[in-house]
Amino acid sequence: MRTRGAALLSAALAALFVHSSLLAQDTPASGTAAPASTVATPQAAPAAQATAPSQAQSPAAASAPTAGQQPTRNPDGTYTIRRTARLVILDVVVTDAKGNVVTGLARDNFHVTELDEPQTILNFEEAGAHAVNDETPPINSTADLDRLAPRAPVNILLLDEFNTRFEDEAFARYSLKKMLERQPERLRTPTMLIAVDLQKFTVLQDYTESKAALLAALDHHFAAYPWQVHNGGWIAERYGIAFGTLTRVAEAVVGHQGHKNMIWIGRGFPPFNFANAPVDSSTRVESYVQQCVNELRDARVTLYTVDPAGLTVTPGGGYGPAAAFNDPFGGDYQFNKLAKATGGRAFYGRNDVDAEIATGIRDGASFYSLTYRPENGNVDPKKFRRIKITLSEPGLTATTREGYYVQRGPARVDPQNPSRRLAFELGAANNSNMAYDGVPLTLTADPANPETFTIHVDGRGLVWTPATDTEPRHADIIVIASTFDKKNKELQQISKLVKVPATGDNVPPTGPLKRDLNLKFNLEHNPKAVRARFVVRVSATGRIGTADTPLNQPAVTAQSR
Repeated sequence: MRTRGAALLSAALAALFVHSSLLAQDTPASGTAAPASTVATPQAAPAAQATAPSQAQSPAAASAPTAGQQPTRNPDGTYTIRRTARLVILDVVVTDAKGNVVTGLARDNFHVTELDEPQTILNFEEAGAHAVNDETPPINSTADLDRLAPRAPVNILLLDEFNTRFEDEAFARYSLKKMLERQPERLRTPTMLIAVDLQKFTVLQDYTESKAALLAALDHHFAAYPWQVHNGGWIAERYGIAFGTLTRVAEAVVGHQGHKNMIWIGRGFPPFNFANAPVDSSTRVESYVQQCVNELRDARVTLYTVDPAGLTVTPGGGYGPAAAFNDPFGGDYQFNKLAKATGGRAFYGRNDVDAEIATGIRDGASFYSLTYRPENGNVDPKKFRRIKITLSEPGLTATTREGYYVQRGPARVDPQNPSRRLAFELGAANNSNMAYDGVPLTLTADPANPETFTIHVDGRGLVWTPATDTEPRHADIIVIASTFDKKNKELQQISKLVKVPATGDNVPPTGPLKRDLNLKFNLEHNPKAVRARFVVRVSATGRIGTADTPLNQPAVTAQSR
């Protein structure tokens, strides 16, 4: 017999990403996007420099159909179809029989198969090839990272305060602090610290190499009391926030080319036995699991999960029988499987949580990077393309992602009826304090008018459609400009769906094209406003860039890259 909890879960999961928008704190105005009255000025750049993200290769080898793959009519009346070849990038950690990391291996030591077919390794990078060194200037923000070390590996430490018991949260903070105190004053890897509870998603510290900055951010953070966890409630909401958190982190960091090591300190999913839930609920959750895994892979994020409950003697450590008998990280849909799918690991059942966190950080700084182009031309989106790596030397183990599904590109934007997914993405980006670097932006204030700003969109982040018989090449973007008061309450929001034609005499009908874009925004003066945030989403790729600037202060320049 279906329980009342199962029925409620089924209903709630039907709008899972709507529940996730609790993290966004507001609803974006994408549904009211108006034709752009904003001044949009494309600027020409040499076509040879074009490196738009849709033309670059996704780390997950998800070659989505893009504008460049549409048939193009030639002057003689024939049509040409261009396709983008897929590349797969693998970040691989090699360990010996005792679990020690092995470095110093060569390309010939690695053998890769996909769908049981041997693959040719095109590019190979040794462990730590792009690590930040002492000669690199200090990094203290996402902008610093993308400017000074665009391919450096990074760490993202996340405190789960919505699915973790309060006493375990305290032990997690103690263990994290203990681990950080053992590190040098200048960290080897730029690190970001995030805390997530049922009400908000907060970046406590942007990327930094300063141990002192991370410790200060941790000491000044007041952890949320998750009464829903202790009462066993809000199951669907907690599932939604877990998925939403993974999604928004992946979307925010996808613009950085380097590898990201995400260490999730907490339980992940709430315990729930899906034997009592409808089939459609299980299917829906399974779909979101795969979606999150794909987004993490595309962003080169490896997930490590750390259970701060340590060694417990009570069933489930206070998380219920489902957690005890199904998974130490939650219910039937095991959170630790997400880690394995992305090439990471799950740590649980030990009291040395600080050592577990340190192991995840160690692995993130010791990976090899391999690149290959799949030999098998089958691009069936329903077929899982399993990857296997073997090593020439016996006794060594290679850990990387399990495989991938070939993904399609982002859905078209309907301003009259935006999808829930689009609403969540834009709402999360607009109301977050996390920098999104998927689209490189530069924000400049007008010296004569402090409420007027120019958003400069680097042409590397734009995608231009091919010309047709009835329409010139153009780029489609969504732009949101919002102001906030000192309590982070949104005061004003302007959202626009912008369609910018590629003007000029030297615009080829198809092929590479780089045009920078300038968008001018005029904000209403509000003496309570202390901050403005600008969000740009490129419709062809789904990538998002953000830029923030203080208001009612001397004019400054802010940039996301």
